[in-house]
This record gives sequence, C-alpha cells and structure tokens, in this order.
Amino acid sequence: MTRILGIDPGSQRTGVGIVDSDATGRCVHVFHAPIVLLGADDFPKRLKILLDELGAIIEKYKPEEVAIEKVFMAKNPDSALKLGQARGAAMCAAVMRDLPIHEYAAKEIKLAVVGKGGADKVQVQHMVGIMLNLHGKLQADAADALGVALTHAHLRAAVNRVGVSAQQLWRRK
Repeated sequence: MTRILGIDPGSQRTGVGIVDSDATGRCVHVFHAPIVLLGADDFPKRLKILLDELGAIIEKYKPEEVAIEKVFMAKNPDSALKLGQARGAAMCAAVMRDLPIHEYAAKEIKLAVVGKGGADKVQVQHMVGIMLNLHGKLQADAADALGVALTHAHLRAAVNRVGVSAQQLWRRK
C-alpha cells in the first residue's frame, strides 16, 4: 500500500485528502478535511497557517507521495497570484519533508474521477464518495483533494500495468 496525500490548493480553504492505494489502484479512505485560512489577520499569516497545518497532517499521517492540483488561469490576476502562493506553500510543506510531488490539471482530475474533463464539482464530489464508499455530503475542497489523490493512485497503477510513462498515457485520452 502507498499512502497518497491529495491537495486542492486555495487561498481561503485548501482541501486535503489522504488515501491508501494498492498496486492495482484500489483506494481506501484515510482522512479528508479543509484547512480553513480565513481566520488569519492578513494573507502572509494565511500562508503560515497552511504551511503549519499541512505540515502537522503530513507528520501525523505519513504520506509517501503527494498529488496537487495545478493552478488554472483565473480571470482575476490577484486571485490567481494568491492561489499560486497558496499552492507554493503547500508544495513547500511536502518538499521540506522530502516527499515527491505529482501535479495534475483540473481536467485530468475530472477525467480520471468522473470520466469527462468537463465535469462539475457536484459530479466530482459524488464520484469520490462512491469510489471511497463515503456516505453523506463531502465538503467541496476536501472532495477535490481526494479526487487529486485518486487520480494519482489510478495513474500510478495504469503506468505500472501498461509500462509507459504518465505523459504517454495522458496523450492517449
């Protein structure tokens, strides 16, 4: 089993989801939660909260690999910059602990979890719940983070089965 930490970065809430995955890509839910950053006095303190809380989650659950959603181009430049900074803080929490990081675009995650790259958040939440046998409504950011972890788990298994690189598999979609 490989423990995978999925991260859905955000400047207000960062979703965190952890799964254990076997060699075939079957996953078992371990943990999920949003890290709420809104209580901080200013943006630099939000980044500190993110770095500290994510570090504590990594120390507690001991993931072996990290999967994180890539930044998309937002219409608001200020929002895009803040999202990028939050993503950077999340990546630093993992890199400081020598964890390998794998990055996935939102369309890749939706394709892997729902079966179509244009799926909406509700569809992702629903499928994550089904795939991990979770009951009740999932918090959106945490569900997205679990989706990132599931995407990585399934891609790892496919790469091992097929014997080609992840880039070659994505080109075949």
